[in-house]
Amino acid sequence: MTQTSSNGFTDRSVPPTVAVRLTVNGQEQQLQLDPRVSLLDALREHLHLTGTKKGCDHGQCGACTVHVNGTRINSCLSLAVTHDGDEITTIEGLGRPEQLHPMQAAFVECDGFQCGYCTPGQIMAAVATLDEIGRGVPSHVTEDLNDVAYSDLEVRERMSGNICRCAAYPNIVQAVRQVHDGGAE
Repeated sequence: MTQTSSNGFTDRSVPPTVAVRLTVNGQEQQLQLDPRVSLLDALREHLHLTGTKKGCDHGQCGACTVHVNGTRINSCLSLAVTHDGDEITTIEGLGRPEQLHPMQAAFVECDGFQCGYCTPGQIMAAVATLDEIGRGVPSHVTEDLNDVAYSDLEVRERMSGNICRCAAYPNIVQAVRQVHDGGAE
């Protein structure tokens, strides 16, 4: 789209913007965005919520995982304008340093991170994993579609879209198990 300046020339360098209303971590946000801005960039660059990480920017590493209306997504693959009116939860909205979410506490307790770069996406995916299992949503490894039960195999399958280059996977699975079993507070 082009805009016409006051001197009558067409300015092709100014992209049009679109008004977008998001509820992020419980707070309503009004943004004016280029329609090509990803949800990830809207969160990081426009709202300065840098907990959500930009990893591959191709939906392959899971570092950008956030919850939209309670469902996890890779925020790098989604345009912010398509989420007008949606509720977004980022790692900043999950817990606070003085009051960690049980999954955040379990990651700390089980040493479920090494360099920590993928950790926010891992935690968001882990919370979604337990929610999905609790709601009976089957995965590719679910044996009985009428009885979705927790197992480390289910956790590994559901977390397979989140890559940890430090290979902290055993500790991540342990942290998820700890929360499932009610061991983290």
